[in-house]
Amino acid sequence: MQTSTRIAGAVAGITLALGTFGAPSALAEKPAACAQQQKQVDKAQSALERVTATFQHQQVKVKKAKHEVKAADNASERAEARRQLAHAKESRDHAKKAKTAQQQRLAKAQQRLSDCEADQPATS
Repeated sequence: MQTSTRIAGAVAGITLALGTFGAPSALAEKPAACAQQQKQVDKAQSALERVTATFQHQQVKVKKAKHEVKAADNASERAEARRQLAHAKESRDHAKKAKTAQQQRLAKAQQRLSDCEADQPATS
């Protein structure tokens, strides 16, 4: 009986202690004013890096396909190589458009972040 009373008292004491420390920490965890914009800039930057890598990979594929067209021995190989070259160029063009779009997204995200940072001192 005494042991369960002691355990209950210890649990209650810990709960009270953590409860009083928990309230100020909840206020301290409030996100910074421009944290969301910074998160979006970081996300856009990493997406741009991925799209740029894809675009570079597609450029390499186009170069290889051009080489295959030159190295083709007969008409059927040449025709197949040309089809692959056309496909590689199409993929490269698609990746280029995606890269351009992502660059614009990044620029807009950076603009929103700079606007938020410019407004910060005025509201403080």
